[in-house]
Amino acid sequence: MNSRINNWIDISIENKNGMTVWPGDPEFSLKRIHEIDKGDILNLSLITMTSHTGTHMDAPLHWIRDGKSIDEMPISITAGPARVIEIKDHESIKVSELKDYGLKKGQRILFKTRNSHKDKFTEDFVYISVEAAELIVQTGALMVGIDALSVGGFHADGKLIHTTLLEAGVWIIEGLGLSQVEAGDYELICLPLKLTGCDGAPSRAIIRKLAE
Repeated sequence: MNSRINNWIDISIENKNGMTVWPGDPEFSLKRIHEIDKGDILNLSLITMTSHTGTHMDAPLHWIRDGKSIDEMPISITAGPARVIEIKDHESIKVSELKDYGLKKGQRILFKTRNSHKDKFTEDFVYISVEAAELIVQTGALMVGIDALSVGGFHADGKLIHTTLLEAGVWIIEGLGLSQVEAGDYELICLPLKLTGCDGAPSRAIIRKLAE
């Protein structure tokens, strides 16, 4: 469930044992290796996860051999005004639906789809079509986020959709929780962990409604 503090809405997925991960990826694990209740002087946990667990960001290096790593991302990419667009199509994000939104240069776009209302991974999640990815690039978006673990489809052009965006300098947030968020204009802060030379990183993302 999204938490709201001082009008900020937490749109990050909870990282916890048993959470949904991409099929074939290692499970998330949080294990106490020191516990006060067992006589230790403190609590200390060991966390095991991939760089693309839960709410996370993809760096170009994830799909491009010599692409930028996550620590090379300018903070300004994911801190500033953002637009939540609610997608009605149940298959994919298509140009036919996006053309009505008047995408503009420099926008931060967050896509809310039927994915936000699913608790478990399914292969038919809503993704960004190749043509929509090309439109996002053409209009000069700074970044794009989606409420699925991938901007690319499970069975449809996953690599091409990622590389279309990342090669053009469009940074990607995946695994957002937008079920309690209405379409509209927001202020976004999303900060990935600063992992040197890494292809992506778990992230904490929060938004709050911009004044009318």
